[in-house]
Amino acid sequence: MARPRILITRRWPEAVEVKLAETFDVTLNTADTPLGRDALRDALGAFDAILPTVTDRIGPEVFDRPAIRTRILANYGVGFSHIDVAAAKGQSIAVTNTPDVLSDCTADLALTLMLMAARRAGEGERDLRAGAWSGWRPTHLIGTKVSGATLGIIGFGRIGQAVADRAHHGFGMTILVQNRSAVAPEVLARTGAAQVEAIDDLLPRCDFVSLHCPGGAANRHLIDARRFGLMKPGAFLINTARGEVVDEAALAEALEEGRIGGAGLDVYENEPRIPEALMAAPNLVMLPHLGSATRETREAMGFRVMDNLVDFFAGRTPRDRVA
Repeated sequence: MARPRILITRRWPEAVEVKLAETFDVTLNTADTPLGRDALRDALGAFDAILPTVTDRIGPEVFDRPAIRTRILANYGVGFSHIDVAAAKGQSIAVTNTPDVLSDCTADLALTLMLMAARRAGEGERDLRAGAWSGWRPTHLIGTKVSGATLGIIGFGRIGQAVADRAHHGFGMTILVQNRSAVAPEVLARTGAAQVEAIDDLLPRCDFVSLHCPGGAANRHLIDARRFGLMKPGAFLINTARGEVVDEAALAEALEEGRIGGAGLDVYENEPRIPEALMAAPNLVMLPHLGSATRETREAMGFRVMDNLVDFFAGRTPRDRVA
């Protein structure tokens, strides 16, 4: 029997690509650049499985073609708002993701951004590299204390819980949670967290706010100008979720006007394009979508995709099927 033909839309860790090639007929995107709409549409007619990443925008127009061959979109990542799941289901195409394996590293990075923004680490490094540091002085780059502060977490899934563990047990932070469904009491108890019903009620109570909610149309600009107005004047916003969750124009204005203390971003609305107003904001720490970027996690993500593919083509339900 012929091996299923699969397309890997970006280059993955070598260990994963080699392992996939042992089981499947693999085609690599050797250019390692995002595939456009036409290329993705053509791929639906040529491959049994497509392995997309967040850089692949698979909207309804991509599915508008005859004779679709693809039977599964095995996404490399936990978020899948870049895939029109309804359109995929309409073509009887399964969709899977890779939960669990990236929670720790994404949580680590959220804490990295929090500490960098609060302690003005980005500004300090830029001063050093520019040769502008004149030596220690009592008033230089005064930041904000993290230990003992109140952290609000919006979205309390695996990553949000991992952030709470680090913040509470590592830094003695008070944890407030807003989640679309009720969180089990025993889960809240692990970090002494309290669940708050509405985002508007959570924001005024927090020194730091970390976003870990899904992306997509439902949460687009969840944090907008009105909600920046609800935050404490010295509070910090951290986003390692999805870029579209934050209104970047409103964030730039809030930073420029000093309505919040600062922010840390790992994701952006129109990656890799970043507005000039954000690029110019000194009280903003920016990283290039590094949440899961460790060798261990990126390999684990790839092997999780492979597990889903093996199950699917063996006639079993993949454990990470989302559609």
